[in-house]
Amino acid sequence: MAKNIDNLKIPPQNIEAERFVLGSLMIDKNAIYKVADIIDYGDFYHPIHSKIFRAIFELFGKSSPIDVISVSNFLKEKGTLTEIGGASYLSELVAQVSTASHVEHYANAIKDKKLLRDLISLSEYLHEKATQNNDDIDELLDSIEQKILAISQRSTIQRFVNIKDELQGAYNRIEKLHQKEGTGLRGVPTGFTAIDNMLSGLQPSDLIILGARPSVGKTSLALNIASQAAKLGDKPVGIFSLEMSREQITERFLSTESGIPLWRLRTGRIHNDDEFMVIQNALDKLSNVPLFIDDTPSPTVLQIRSMARRLQMEHGLGFVIIDYLQLITSRIRSDNVVQQVAEISRGLKGLARELNIPVLALSQLSRGLESRDSKVPKLSDLRDSGSIEQDADVVLFIHRKGKDNPELPVDEQNITDIIIAKHRNGPTGTVKLRFDPEKASFFNIDKTHSDDDIF
Repeated sequence: MAKNIDNLKIPPQNIEAERFVLGSLMIDKNAIYKVADIIDYGDFYHPIHSKIFRAIFELFGKSSPIDVISVSNFLKEKGTLTEIGGASYLSELVAQVSTASHVEHYANAIKDKKLLRDLISLSEYLHEKATQNNDDIDELLDSIEQKILAISQRSTIQRFVNIKDELQGAYNRIEKLHQKEGTGLRGVPTGFTAIDNMLSGLQPSDLIILGARPSVGKTSLALNIASQAAKLGDKPVGIFSLEMSREQITERFLSTESGIPLWRLRTGRIHNDDEFMVIQNALDKLSNVPLFIDDTPSPTVLQIRSMARRLQMEHGLGFVIIDYLQLITSRIRSDNVVQQVAEISRGLKGLARELNIPVLALSQLSRGLESRDSKVPKLSDLRDSGSIEQDADVVLFIHRKGKDNPELPVDEQNITDIIIAKHRNGPTGTVKLRFDPEKASFFNIDKTHSDDDIF
C-alpha cells in the first residue's frame, strides 16, 4: 500500500503561483518585462498553463494587445482554446488577480519548483543509468556533473545594474592593474610583457598549446605563467601536473618566489638565517596566491573536466594548466595514438569552452625535430596529431639557441625565443625571454637583464 502511495506522489509544483502569473500578464503588459528573464513556458508544471504563457509571449512578440480577448482569439486560431478550458478559464485567471505588483515573487516560485523537478529527473536518470551497469563510469559521472552544472546555471539570473553601482568596482580594478603594472589586458595575464602584448593575455574559451623539446623549460614557463596569472588576475589557477609531484611543483614555485636556486632548496643547502627569512617571506606570499595543484597520475580528459568543473563551482576557477597533454589517458581503446591524442585535444578544447576559461596544455614535439638541422620548432612538429594544431587557438613554442650552440657568448646562452606559431584571432611572431636554469624561471628582457624584471 505504501508503495502505491509513493507512486502517486505529485512532483513539486505551485499551481496557484502559475495562475497568478498568467492572470498578471493579462492585466498588466509591463509584468512581462519583469518575468521574461525568470521563467519560460517550459517551467510551468501544468501543460495548460504552459500553452497560455507561450501564447501570451507570442502575442507580445508581435506587439499585439495582451488581454483575455486577444489571448482567447489567438488560442482559438491555433485550435487549442477548448483544450485550455476556453475563454472562461482565462477570465477566471484574470479575476483572481487584483494587482500584478508581486508577479516577480510568484515567477521565482515557479522557477524554484521547476528546478526541484529537474533535480528529481536527474536522480531518476542517474538511477536508471547506474542500474543498467553497462556505462563507462567516468562518462556517467561527467554527464551527471554537466547536468548539475546546467541546473545550477539556470538558477542564476543576471540583471541590469545601475552604472553608479559598478563605477567604484571599475575604479578599483583600474587602480589594481596600475599598481601591478598591468596593461589593461582583455585576457588572463601571463606576466610576460612581450607575450601579453601579442596575445592581450590568454583569452577565455581558448586552448593554448605550449610545445618544446625536452629540458628546454616547458614546465618552468607554464609555472611562471601560473604564478603571475594568479597574482595579477582576479581568479584562481588550477594546475594538473601529470609528470611532477605536487611537492616538486611547490619547490619550483618557492625557488621562483625566493630567488634561491632550485637545487639548493631540494638539497637543503641554505647558507644562513637571512636565507631562511627569505624563504619564509616567500612562503607567506605564496600562501596568499590562489593556486591549486592536482598531481593525479594519468587522468582521463573526463576526470580533468570533472575536477576543473568542481574547482570552478567552489572557488571560481579562471585558468587551467595541464602538464602535459601526452600523459592524459585516452578513453579510446586502440593502438592508434593519433586518434587518442585527437580525442584528448578535442576534450581540452571542450573544457575551455564549457567553463569559458583559457586552458594551457603542454605538449611534446615529434622526435623528427631532433634529426633536423634546424631545431626551430614548427606546427608540423606537434607530436602524434594534427588535431592538436586544429583544436588549438594559440600555439607557442620555446626555442633556446644556446642548448645546441655552446659556443654562443655567455650572455646569449639562455636568451629564449617564444614563437607564437598560431594565433587564431591575432598576430603571430617571435618574442624573447631570458631563462635562468638555476631558478627554473623565465624573465622579461630589458637593457640590463635585471633579475628584478622577473616575468
